[in-house]
Amino acid sequence: MLYDLSRADARVKWLVTCLLLTFALAYGFGGWMVALYAGFGPKQVAATYAPSQMSMAMPPESTVVVEHPMTMSQFAEAAPHQVDTALLVQDTHVHVPMYGVIAACLSVVVLGLRMSRRAALGTISLLFAAPWLDFLGMWLTKFLAPGFAWLTIVGGWAMAAGLVIVTVMALWQMWLMKERTVS
Repeated sequence: MLYDLSRADARVKWLVTCLLLTFALAYGFGGWMVALYAGFGPKQVAATYAPSQMSMAMPPESTVVVEHPMTMSQFAEAAPHQVDTALLVQDTHVHVPMYGVIAACLSVVVLGLRMSRRAALGTISLLFAAPWLDFLGMWLTKFLAPGFAWLTIVGGWAMAAGLVIVTVMALWQMWLMKERTVS
C-alpha cells in the first residue's frame, strides 16, 4: 500500500468523502440524462446512435415552434433522441477526458485502500476500461451495427459499478472499520 486511508488525517478522509459523494451526484444526474435521452435497453440505445432508417421530409419554408410542458410519459412516447456524428464527436471530446480524470481520482483513492494488489489493479482497470467500452459501443453502434448498443450499456453500468465499489470500500475503511493496531 502506498498510503492507508483508514489511518489518514480526518481532513483527508473528509476530502475523499466529499470527492466521492460529488462523483456519485454527478453519476446520478448522468444516469438520469441517459434515461431521458437514450434509455437503458439495447433497442433504445441503438435508436439513439444508429443511423436513422427513415428519411425525413424537409420542413416548409416557414415553421412555427411551440413550447409546451410535457410529462415524463409523453416524453417517453416522443420520437427517440438521435445523436448525429457531430454530436458524438463533441460528446466524446468532452466526456472521455473527464472520465479519465475521474478514473484517475478514483484510482488514487484505490491506492489508499486495504485490498490486494490484484484487486487494486483490477479495480483501476475497471475504472478506465468502463468509459472506453461506453464510447466504443456508441461509435460501433453508429458506424458498424446497432447490435453493439449492448457494449454502451455494459460500459455505463461498469462505470457505475466502479464508483460504487470504490465509494463503499473507502467510506467503510475510512469511517466505519475499526482501526487495526500494528503489533
